[in-house]
Amino acid sequence: MKKKLIIEGMSCRHCVNHITEVLEDIPGVESVVVDLQDMSAEVETSRDISEEEFRLAIDEAGYELVDVI
Repeated sequence: MKKKLIIEGMSCRHCVNHITEVLEDIPGVESVVVDLQDMSAEVETSRDISEEEFRLAIDEAGYELVDVI
């Protein structure tokens, strides 16, 4: 299952790496591709992960989840 996360607060390569690590730590996340220019992350999962679970992880990392598509 694929989801696209719209994330605010990313400004550099370090942010991309941090978001990638945070999302990869969520159980069920199989792959993550973060696009700094698009301010998004494409996430492939093996289970249905709720928007709230994504939001909590991203908020704790210091960024803001705007939307899940």
